[in-house]
Amino acid sequence: MFRRRESVPFAFLAEADRFRSNVAPPPRERASAGQMAGHWLLGLTIVAGLVGSLVVGMPALSTDTGSPAQQSQASQGR
Repeated sequence: MFRRRESVPFAFLAEADRFRSNVAPPPRERASAGQMAGHWLLGLTIVAGLVGSLVVGMPALSTDTGSPAQQSQASQGR
């Protein structure tokens, strides 16, 4: 089978960790007030949905210890 002589197919990949660029990336653009408000509103909506689902789901998750346990007639032997 054909085998390459170099360990890495592309020599520049082997040297990539040593390369440093002198070109700085452009600074990030700051979000506008409307975008910030939108992000906050989205986060608040997600948190409110999670809290609301927890409040609605809690009665289904709780066990009623105050009411007597119901038994079927089959379990009473009748």
